[in-house]
Amino acid sequence: MSKLIPAPWWSLFLLLFWLLLQNTVSFGVTLLGLILAVIIPLYTMRAREYPTTLHRPLLAVQYFLILLVDIILSNFNIAAIILMPKKRIQPALIEFPLDVTGSVPITILASTISLTPGTISAELARDGRSLLIHALNVQDADATVQQIKQRYERRLKEIFQC
Repeated sequence: MSKLIPAPWWSLFLLLFWLLLQNTVSFGVTLLGLILAVIIPLYTMRAREYPTTLHRPLLAVQYFLILLVDIILSNFNIAAIILMPKKRIQPALIEFPLDVTGSVPITILASTISLTPGTISAELARDGRSLLIHALNVQDADATVQQIKQRYERRLKEIFQC
């Protein structure tokens, strides 16, 4: 049974959350919720192979809020680029040297970069020491690297002590 439902409490939470989102309890809705409550933990089981500890959880909340603000501001910047076609963009590929170590912090940093509109993490180097970033509008590549290091990477190093 534990192979079918590897995380029973998580499955129960997912089912209840699904039913709350649907605002109804019918056979079809409940059946679909049960299917999702079984499939999602099975699909994400590999993520449990990378245990990690948050050493500074309050800083993680601050990180999330900063990311949320940056996503909103970046959306406005991208909208301005789209609405003002005469505005010149300067796309660039930037090799970002990583100071963070560990699969989870690197993944969070890469996801953070990709979540912010106008930038995307394109590739992690084979040695895991740099990240290739595509940015839509870059005035100064070195300034962009320093901004990411100060705004995100420094906090991740503190959160995960890596």
